[in-house]
Amino acid sequence: MQQIIQHFTDDDLYKFTMCCAVIDNFPRTRVRYQFIDRNHSVYPAGFAEELTRQIKLLENVVITPEEVEFMRRHCSYIPAWFLRYLQGFRYNSEWVKVSQDSEGHLSIEFEGAWSDTILLEVKVLAIVSELYYLMTGEAESADYDDYYSRSALKAEKMIQAGCNFSDMGTRRRLSFRAQEVAVRAMKQQSDAMNGPGRFIGTSNVYLAMKYNVTPIGTMAHEFVCAIAGMFGPQMANHMAMEAWSKTYRGALGTFLYDTYGWEIFSLNFSEDYANMFKGLRVDSGDNFEQLDLICEKYRSLNIDPRTKQVIFSNGLNVDEAIEIQRYAADKCIPSFGIGTHFTNDFPGIKPRNIVIKLIAAKITESWPFYCDTCKFSEDRGKYTGKKEVVDRFKAAINLESED
Repeated sequence: MQQIIQHFTDDDLYKFTMCCAVIDNFPRTRVRYQFIDRNHSVYPAGFAEELTRQIKLLENVVITPEEVEFMRRHCSYIPAWFLRYLQGFRYNSEWVKVSQDSEGHLSIEFEGAWSDTILLEVKVLAIVSELYYLMTGEAESADYDDYYSRSALKAEKMIQAGCNFSDMGTRRRLSFRAQEVAVRAMKQQSDAMNGPGRFIGTSNVYLAMKYNVTPIGTMAHEFVCAIAGMFGPQMANHMAMEAWSKTYRGALGTFLYDTYGWEIFSLNFSEDYANMFKGLRVDSGDNFEQLDLICEKYRSLNIDPRTKQVIFSNGLNVDEAIEIQRYAADKCIPSFGIGTHFTNDFPGIKPRNIVIKLIAAKITESWPFYCDTCKFSEDRGKYTGKKEVVDRFKAAINLESED
């Protein structure tokens, strides 16, 4: 089987931007990650062995001068020292443990320096997703000509509705080819139309380079989760915003706020940060209710929410995004990041419901123990982490525990 990940920047931008902030603020932190298949899927026999081989092949994937130059030109907020760091970066398969039980369920764990292991998540998820369809034979049914046409139609509908949108589908794509076809179709459709909406770009840095679009992304929940594990959830959002502003000094100013829910974030979201960050990202809960809370918070700080960007990325499809656009257009500056619906929407194929989450951290390698962490969301009953850790974190921020 051919190597699935062949380009260093076949990855989401937020992994690189977070890696830079981690080195800048938490250079000695070590972490653990865990793979979660929310559907408890049974994987084909031999899957763990082939996945292990594909991860070993990552050791030969290095950033090219062309990729460095693209990031230098299009990601000016990334400091030069970090691009030099990436030129010397090498993956090490020893950071990863893969196994498969007798029933076929898959286990994946990462452990190591946060600055190293942070660059594994998206690549490994993309490998797991694509490998599953290859080994089950489902990939053979994919009609990429039809996929181009349907992707262009999705873009046309969103552009006509005034939506500004981007692709964020690397992690759960059917294949690299599927994401490439979607990005190409949407770029060409956007170029051919005259608004009012537009295709902004893609989170995948390699495809952004190949199709000359903007690489999109800032941060993920893991940045707040690790800080909460080390220092507690009460001020984790505040500390994350402080660290982010230290590294990027006002650039990349879209904050993902829902790691521990709106209430604790709102207490941490003071006027200085509300002015500094250009907007927020909605990734869980009811999109309309969340937007209303955001607008109310901005107004309480004497900030006009119509001057602030709100990115909606909560598992959306085209019709849902258009509905939100109609509601949000006169309340904020809305935009949309859509993942699986863009890169794994094939008839008869069910997308993988898989994630890799940071579950523990320690401030420095000299500590003899890790501190567990977890993630909530605005979706009631949905969390990631041990129940006792979730309950402890909820008690710390005065939220009720769920049975």
